[in-house]
Amino acid sequence: MAEILVQQKSSMMNVSIPEQNVSLIYRDLYPIAVAKNVIVIILGLIINYINGMLIHVFKKHQMFYATPRYILFIHLVVNDMIQLTSSITLYVSSYVFYQINTSICGIILCFAIYTTLNSPVNLAVMAVECYIAICFPLRHSEVFNVKTAYILIAWIWVMSSIGIVPDLFLLIATEPREFFLTTMYCERNRFFRHPTSIKKREVLYIIYLVGVWITLFYTYIHIFIVAKAAKASSRDTKKAKNTILLHAFQLLLCILTYVFHFIVSLIAYLFPRNFIHAMFVTYIFIQILPRLVSPIVYGLRDQMFRHRLKKHLFCAI
Repeated sequence: MAEILVQQKSSMMNVSIPEQNVSLIYRDLYPIAVAKNVIVIILGLIINYINGMLIHVFKKHQMFYATPRYILFIHLVVNDMIQLTSSITLYVSSYVFYQINTSICGIILCFAIYTTLNSPVNLAVMAVECYIAICFPLRHSEVFNVKTAYILIAWIWVMSSIGIVPDLFLLIATEPREFFLTTMYCERNRFFRHPTSIKKREVLYIIYLVGVWITLFYTYIHIFIVAKAAKASSRDTKKAKNTILLHAFQLLLCILTYVFHFIVSLIAYLFPRNFIHAMFVTYIFIQILPRLVSPIVYGLRDQMFRHRLKKHLFCAI
């Protein structure tokens, strides 16, 4: 597989593919570069504003604190806000500054990587919760309670730490002190550049991908079986089916994070002349769009959240 090294300025992107011995230069005109950054920033502000309102509603109503589903949902919302802010910061800084301090780059990257790994695992946990609620309703309150929700949130962060903490220790052990005082184009392969880190990431992503997909198929197949056996006129059944479809779409978008490196290689091969524009569209779909689906699936479509969200919005106006 070709190793793709991307160098991006506000008006230029260089891509080298060593195995093919090809060197390509992509240029963004200044108005296009500004337009892309404005689009990214506006989308980020809109999504974070909606998510911020959901957090505000959650904090204002005690009933949400006693429901494991809403606790897991609000953790996903907070996680997505951190991920989106980190991702957009890296994107805009690559245009505005090109190179930033290595230590600052590392801090932002850690937040971005941590939260990116958290999202699919969080969604998988929510899929299990939905599976138990529909397939085993009598045992749901026993298996999934508030304590269980917080334990699972801690477990999500521990699982995601496997993807970043070993790289940090390896980086500190192998890089000289001067490395952290320099400036660099902030990209994961440039910061965690040890071959072991790159290989570990590929293996870990495959494990995550298989685990999340197994959870996805197992829970959703059983949910559809139970939903199909229920009365077709059941409002809850219809709502569960629609939620499952949207949830599956969101999880599919998040899973693309695990194969992002392969997607970059494929885009470079299929769109060599329009690589930079294709990468921008890919960035929107993989990094931003999933964070927009979360508040729609579990916030705006939820009757309890929607009613209280409207109340707070009208009061704010």
